[in-house]
Amino acid sequence: MKNKLVLILILGILVTSLSGCSEKTATATDQAELWQTVSDAYVYCLPLVLVNATKETMTNTVVPSHTRAPVNQLIHAKGLATAASKDIVTPNVDTVYSQSFLDLEDTPMVYVKPQTDRFCSVEVMDAYTNAVAILGSGGDTQAQQTYLITGPNYQGSVPDNMKQVAMPTNLAWMLIRVVCNGDTDLENVYAIQNQMQLIPLAAYQSGQPYTPPAGTVNPDHDFVPITHVQAMTPQEFFDTANRLMISNPPTAADEPVLKALSSINVGPGASFDATILGDQAAAQWETMVANCSSKLAPDCAQFLASLGSWSYFGEPIAEFGTEYKFRALIAINGIAANPAAVAIYPKAYQDSDGETLSGSNAYTIHFDKDALPPTEPNGFWSITAYGSDNLLIDNPLNRYCINDRSGFVLNEDGSLDILVQSSQPEAARQSNWLPVGSDDFHLFMRIYLPQDAVLAGHWPAPTIKKAI
Repeated sequence: MKNKLVLILILGILVTSLSGCSEKTATATDQAELWQTVSDAYVYCLPLVLVNATKETMTNTVVPSHTRAPVNQLIHAKGLATAASKDIVTPNVDTVYSQSFLDLEDTPMVYVKPQTDRFCSVEVMDAYTNAVAILGSGGDTQAQQTYLITGPNYQGSVPDNMKQVAMPTNLAWMLIRVVCNGDTDLENVYAIQNQMQLIPLAAYQSGQPYTPPAGTVNPDHDFVPITHVQAMTPQEFFDTANRLMISNPPTAADEPVLKALSSINVGPGASFDATILGDQAAAQWETMVANCSSKLAPDCAQFLASLGSWSYFGEPIAEFGTEYKFRALIAINGIAANPAAVAIYPKAYQDSDGETLSGSNAYTIHFDKDALPPTEPNGFWSITAYGSDNLLIDNPLNRYCINDRSGFVLNEDGSLDILVQSSQPEAARQSNWLPVGSDDFHLFMRIYLPQDAVLAGHWPAPTIKKAI
């Protein structure tokens, strides 16, 4: 009898212990599943929150300037980027930008795109960074075009002389790129900018002169958008996302992911409660945010296209659909990208032998005869060098790229060699020199309006060879 009692006690202890283990395992599993949902919610909402933060800082002004303008007004950049330009990374030295953040909730906006003699492309993005429309292919020189940009709730008619751009969100971002052929061409670009119009429909139809309202300044909105968003607490981030999704509704295709996110109260008008994340939430959230880009990269490798030593993100870039991880990765690393049919941005960190590009070496970028980047009419290409800080490299010529408008000299056989090095070559070869510094660097090749041969991978991309 005594032995039976001992056996019963032992079995009871074992059952209790196993039950405790199961409970702990279940709790750990629940926490892992919870944070996976939080991560999925962060990835889904990030572009929306980042676009809104970008709007807040770029509209934080009373009157328009070359860097900011109130909502529904145009910002016209002046000049091309130089080594002194520190505001954005990997700045483009091919085009001059105009842009505007639109609020379409109360009024549709009329945009007048002037006739041009050059590449002039207007990308209209929704609040989630999808390119809903490209106004003008960039390669056409047709007569002036007038567009009516409407929000999701617009019920009015479209005037006969206008083309409608129906946006699925009330927050929209217009980004206008006009190619510039160097500093001496800037006045021609400014003339194009001055002919652009952005006016509320009622004011446009009145025929009367329109004076846009003054904006406001909020000192709290003077921030770097990505830094500001990454510093948000979970409560701040999801409160912002839930509010924004009311006027910027997710699409029908998003319903499955929204159903999953509803378990933590993330969705249009939902009330997120950060206490569900537990006592250690702050540290875990910071780690998740800091590692987001590196975690997303492997899952997005399928969208990388290779061109020899060069690689770029191809379709469905800027037209993401339900590829939420890809959408978030691009938002973090290069928000407001073009669709691949408009432009691709192959980059190279290594030479053709797989070694890291370094200013301690000299390189030759070699294009075979008749193998310069093929583009559609009014398309163009360039190769730009950036330091490890992703900024332009200071040099005595103030030359930051070689492009199809540069005065380079072809070889006798019709091929092209671009010299990439820190030291100045002999005078006869200086027109082909792309200066770099003494440190590591990388290259971006921009191809606007690439022909199908490029997108299909049939074009022989240039090699990058270390000079002997």
